[in-house]
Amino acid sequence: MNSEISCEKLQQLLGDGAQLIDVRSTMEFNQGALNGAINLPINSIQHNTDTIDQTKPVLLYCRSGQRSGMVKQFLISLGFQDVYNIGSYTKYAFC
Repeated sequence: MNSEISCEKLQQLLGDGAQLIDVRSTMEFNQGALNGAINLPINSIQHNTDTIDQTKPVLLYCRSGQRSGMVKQFLISLGFQDVYNIGSYTKYAFC
């Protein structure tokens, strides 16, 4: 369900302008998130797709990778092309 990427690849994508999006709830996001991430909860993503730049890579994460996987499929259905489900935020907390 998620795309395994290394910390190095994550940093490279972010350095190249990728967008890091946390699809967890606002409460979960406030309890800890990856540096530079924006919070677009899964239940509001359909109303906020205009805030995501389709010309830049999109890195999605949540607690387990399930919600971010659903959002990935949704974005692809809208025409987004460079979308990654990186899975659990805890995996990348120390990158």
